[in-house]
Amino acid sequence: MTGTARARRKAERPGEILDAAFEEFVLRGYEATRLEDIAARAGVTKGTIYVYFENKERVFEALVRDLEKSLREQIEPFFEDRGEPTAQSIRADLTMLYRVCANDRRGRELLRLLIAEAVRFPDLVDEHYRNLVGPMFERLGQRLRRGAAIGAFRDAPAVNFPELLLGPALSLHIWKLLFSDRKPIDAEQHFEAALDLLLRGLLPPNI
Repeated sequence: MTGTARARRKAERPGEILDAAFEEFVLRGYEATRLEDIAARAGVTKGTIYVYFENKERVFEALVRDLEKSLREQIEPFFEDRGEPTAQSIRADLTMLYRVCANDRRGRELLRLLIAEAVRFPDLVDEHYRNLVGPMFERLGQRLRRGAAIGAFRDAPAVNFPELLLGPALSLHIWKLLFSDRKPIDAEQHFEAALDLLLRGLLPPNI
């Protein structure tokens, strides 16, 4: 192996360790997962993990941040949209956010891991809210309030509670985590039903 290839492999190894950690934490939970399990899945020695991460706690924290970064990249167009909010643009925003919830397995499992380990890692939960969840709802709220101000929407109570508009996405998220093997839900039909319900509640009565 050339020096360049060795350097490339070394650079890739932290990501490979985190990929293995993701599967082990999902399978076993944080408490039951051992660094030996992660090392075996990654095809490295336990000592190799210590080269990059101090302990299991640091592996978990790095994994959560990596998953969060991936989610942020997927929804970045939502944050960058500076157009005037309309029913069509809000529908597009919500569809994108819903589809990330429905289709991104790693994002779903991130939610499961954070809920399960919120007591153990409260600072990590705070960080996730500060970096992703809070800004997402703040941006959606800004767009809803602007839409109400220009007459695109009713000045309905829901304008002040953007969390309500993502309630169906969260419901689908949890359903897929817990019950998808028992009763699969057609995500596209779920999107359409939720958007019909939500947008009819926001639109002025004459539209």
